Amino acid sequence: MKIDELIAKVVAGQIGENPDAMHVTGAAYIFQTTQFPRTNTKYYNYYTLLRVNDYFGACCHTKEQADLKIAEDLSGTKLCDALLDKRENVKIAALDAYLGNIKPHKKCSNRKVTIPAGTAVDRANFRDKTIAELANIKKGEKVALIGVVNPLVKAINERGGQCLPCDLDMKVTESGQIVEPDMEVVLSQADKVISTAMTLSNGTFDRIRERVIERGIDLIIYGQTGSAIAAHYVGNGVTAVVAEPFPFSQFTTDESNLYLYGEVK
Repeated sequence: MKIDELIAKVVAGQIGENPDAMHVTGAAYIFQTTQFPRTNTKYYNYYTLLRVNDYFGACCHTKEQADLKIAEDLSGTKLCDALLDKRENVKIAALDAYLGNIKPHKKCSNRKVTIPAGTAVDRANFRDKTIAELANIKKGEKVALIGVVNPLVKAINERGGQCLPCDLDMKVTESGQIVEPDMEVVLSQADKVISTAMTLSNGTFDRIRERVIERGIDLIIYGQTGSAIAAHYVGNGVTAVVAEPFPFSQFTTDESNLYLYGEVK
């Protein structure tokens, strides 16, 4: 089932509670950057957040997909209306909010992992080692990384994997690897795939699932964006998920949680 088909079923009340009876009580637009000490890479992050009950639906997106007014427009609306919004980032945040309510991570995940309090570097390294461990990377495996963060490149290499980095913006990793802009190239070469869930907001998630199913290889999703959406697809093209709901690790120095789904054998 593709994302648009899932949204249609949610709107029709075929997945669970009718979203017409649910409301967005808070909306936020966040622009955030990260650059680690002694590195040259600056990450630019744009987030749409929709609060429904006790869960924040989240979507990381490009600068062009939204502006500050989105926060003013969306609070007070019915969740059903947000799901039918023409803007992709709004639909994804709304779908994440819906699934995060009816299938909460605390109840539905296999296990919880706590990121220790600490610096941004320490927390990012811990998170990305957790992703690499869940991916069960074996020595010599070619691992496509769609959506590049340098600590995860490092974690893949440390486990003996051969990282195939793919990103639309980054050209070279901190370790000097050339980054492939065409995901079809790495999807054809990889033994397994690790992908950020930002592929939900740029419309490539369905194609990635389709390709890994065709090839019979594992797909591991790391999700801040749409973590509840990614979890919904475990067993249906997605092998495992590291879900990180809001507040994300970069927004707090305190302990925070990752929720793990699935298993890579």
